[in-house]
Amino acid sequence: MAEADGKSSVLNDGSEEPDPGEDQRGEGDASAATEGHSGSQAALREAGEEAKDKPMPDAKVARVPGEEEEEEDTDSMDGSGLYSLTEEGERESEGGRRERVNERDAGKRAARKRNRPSGGTAHHSSSSDEDDDDEEEEEDQEEEEDEQAMDAWLGAELRDLSGPSWRAVPSLKSREIGRDSHQFVRRVCGARGLVQRLELQGRLERHTGCVNTLHFNPSGTRLASGSDDLRVVVWDWARRRAELEFDSGHKSNVFQAKFLPHSGDSTLAMCARDGQIRVAELSATQRCKNTKRVAQHKGAAHKLALEPDSPCSFLSAGEDAIVFAIDLRLDRPANKLVVVKEGDKKVGLYTIFVNPVNTHHFAVGGRDQYVRIYDQRKINENENNGVLKKFCPSHLVSSESKTNITCLVYSHDGTELLTSYNDEDIYLFDSSHSDGADYRRRYKGHRNNATVKGVNFYGPSSEFVISGSDCGHIYLWDKVSARIVQFMEGDRGGVVNCLEPHPHLPGLATSGLDHDVKLWSPTAENLTGLKGLKDVMKKNKRERDEDSVRHGDQYDTQLLWFLMRHMRNRRPQRTRREGAEGDTDESWSSPDSSDEEDGGPDHVQCMSS
Repeated sequence: MAEADGKSSVLNDGSEEPDPGEDQRGEGDASAATEGHSGSQAALREAGEEAKDKPMPDAKVARVPGEEEEEEDTDSMDGSGLYSLTEEGERESEGGRRERVNERDAGKRAARKRNRPSGGTAHHSSSSDEDDDDEEEEEDQEEEEDEQAMDAWLGAELRDLSGPSWRAVPSLKSREIGRDSHQFVRRVCGARGLVQRLELQGRLERHTGCVNTLHFNPSGTRLASGSDDLRVVVWDWARRRAELEFDSGHKSNVFQAKFLPHSGDSTLAMCARDGQIRVAELSATQRCKNTKRVAQHKGAAHKLALEPDSPCSFLSAGEDAIVFAIDLRLDRPANKLVVVKEGDKKVGLYTIFVNPVNTHHFAVGGRDQYVRIYDQRKINENENNGVLKKFCPSHLVSSESKTNITCLVYSHDGTELLTSYNDEDIYLFDSSHSDGADYRRRYKGHRNNATVKGVNFYGPSSEFVISGSDCGHIYLWDKVSARIVQFMEGDRGGVVNCLEPHPHLPGLATSGLDHDVKLWSPTAENLTGLKGLKDVMKKNKRERDEDSVRHGDQYDTQLLWFLMRHMRNRRPQRTRREGAEGDTDESWSSPDSSDEEDGGPDHVQCMSS
């Protein structure tokens, strides 16, 4: 469409098409029209002479049959020159943009005229028309300034895309002769050309509620999903079939279900809105032996953090501000590791992640703007509340807006920390920097407001950043340039929450408010055109700015959710206690259980996911 609009605004001789508004303005004055006509003819003749000396921009050169074209970067399967905020797929001609703006302004003027009072003298009507024209000009100028400010914001902090790091044909030739064959898959998975060819490959349908969690086993052959229907499904995703389905044992929305590493895919750790941390033992005959409660948070538990080399140890974080270290080898598995505080106030947690290289370090985020890193060996709550270092974007340190961290993840080598903020942007920190260091990269365009949304790296060397959005789309940014290289419609329900890249293949699984799991593979014949991206990004930014003005509504929503949950939980409390005593599942208690902790005034449930 952009290319067609651009061509329609250019005459056959290469000169610009005259503005139709000039003809309309000249109808009232014959002499002025004559002068304008002769002037326009001279301009056309002059432009025609200039056009003769210039080659046509879209002219195609005929080739002799059998003549080979010069080899370019086609082997790279990459369109590095297209993907910015002024990509070919998004670029509009000036004529097309003017036409839309004129139509919009004309509609607004007509609406204003309809709203004018009909009475009054001719003199009063004339002065009123002049005032209205002045107001219209001011409003049009303000809209144009807003549009320019929006474009400037979207284009800020971006870098140029680098050239392609992988070329298909040379790489295939090298693999055929055994050169660097062990690196072939890693380079393919991190190739931008394949990211730009991602498309929907299939759906996994079994759940009857929103799918909140996805996790591949270490070998990538199985995929676990958990849902609001309180069930967990283990999929043979390649064959699109469910191998195992079982009741999680939770009483409310399942938020995470993860395979423990080196466990032979026989152990799944789970957490949920009910605050329980449970472990499911799976048999080789595709059945669940039992589920056990190993810890209890007072408040929702959104995330678990696995230790990469441990089949029996992991961490959990809850909205009660507590981090549990859980060791399944112990009689009492849960050990309270730290209570996260800012000053004397507890900070409810939404996310936690262990550094994959230095497993003693872990990072948490939640109901304030700070990323906190702890060292399990050196936690002393009397000294800086046990925090090793804190990160925060400099403009959010003293911000009055109540900014939350909904998700954070370490890169593959633990050197970088990616953080997604509620109704803000995504920020990349260097985990080796000192306490208080600012962010290195900023990723814009999506919307993170309605749910506790995830973020992730994509690629074996964390080459890309991937996130869902309230607008229902999936965004992939090039990590270094911060430019969007892929943009896909990911959820009919309107929100994409969970994104899980495959550990060894170029593909990923996603889920959101829809009741299915979507699988994506780089099978598209053509590179993405990023159609509609710029308009969606602007719409997300405007809605975000409007909501920030009336941010008090957020507290009303959270208070309503808290009251509903409190009323719902009061009635079955006795039944739940009786059920716990007679439950067939084994349950471990802990002297450090957060049931004994006071939730405090900060204990408010987050919005439903």
